[in-house]
Amino acid sequence: MAGVTFEHVTKRYGVEVVGVDDLDLAIADGELMVLVGPSGCGKTTALRCVAGLEDITSGRLLIGDRVVNRVPSKDRNIAMVFQSYALYPHMSVFENLAFGLKLLKTSKADIKRRVEEAAEILDLSHLLDRKPKQLSGGQRQRVALGRAIVREPDVFLMDEPLSNLDAKLRVQTRAEILRLQHRLGTTTVYVTHDQVEAMTMGDRIAVMSAGVLQQVGSPKQLYDRPENVFVAAFIGSPAMNFAHARVDEGALVVGSARWQVPPGARLERGREVLVGFRPEHVELSGGGALDSLELPARVDVVEYLGNEELVHIEADGNEFVALVSSDRSVRTGDTVALTVPPEKLHVFDPDTERRVEAA
Repeated sequence: MAGVTFEHVTKRYGVEVVGVDDLDLAIADGELMVLVGPSGCGKTTALRCVAGLEDITSGRLLIGDRVVNRVPSKDRNIAMVFQSYALYPHMSVFENLAFGLKLLKTSKADIKRRVEEAAEILDLSHLLDRKPKQLSGGQRQRVALGRAIVREPDVFLMDEPLSNLDAKLRVQTRAEILRLQHRLGTTTVYVTHDQVEAMTMGDRIAVMSAGVLQQVGSPKQLYDRPENVFVAAFIGSPAMNFAHARVDEGALVVGSARWQVPPGARLERGREVLVGFRPEHVELSGGGALDSLELPARVDVVEYLGNEELVHIEADGNEFVALVSSDRSVRTGDTVALTVPPEKLHVFDPDTERRVEAA
């Protein structure tokens, strides 16, 4: 087992295109680190650098204590699971699992032991004689995972391995990968664009945008204290709401409402700020007498989700989303009052888009 360390790693394509820009990130031995971000953010490029599939332009990449910048992929003791299963259709499950070990000239006895152990872990023992076309999508993905496990690598690299699965199977396989990682304790770098997947799987999450690391921390840290507007908007589903506000004598003036300044925030009177709040923290009440912390709003659209409703509302020219219990029975056209507990407000500088730190 071994950790992975990026020391100011940059990957350029030509002069103008930067895939990864000065990435500084330490992944602990045995940790499941998720790299997440939108398409083109550099997460897969960073993974390919670890795999040895991309040459690093500058900086150092270490697996354990060894600098691997110029070490061939085959000598890095890593195993990769791709988005596509990449199984050999003419081979049985056993042969697919054993193929990489045969290339490494592993003894037949060791191959048999490793394949049988991996098959038992992944509940594939009864499928070893079948061909890939005889398997379901989830079973094929487990074979792809098994092919990585038998290598007994220092590091697992997973590049959006669940993208080809349907929603139900994705949740099931997600849990299987978590159980597998906890059981084996192998350092895992997991790439996904799905922030829900990132939040449910990662010991820590590294959020990337345009090749730059935006923030790294536990799921709770990223959810509770996003360092900038990008992370605040990307982490959480539905996405965070934002509104421009002005500071006035201990209050945030949001449209026609005055909201209490979050506890401990340093805000000078007259300062313009960007206020963020999550849909699940929005409270709605029926229209009527409004106190100073409420913002009058009109319901535009209601999306029924079963036990919850996504309520799209318009307030002072701003569009917000609230996630409320379906017991509220909100209807399109209703007049409501929107408020958010002060401790659930996030305040950002509109120019730098950085979080305004508490005092």
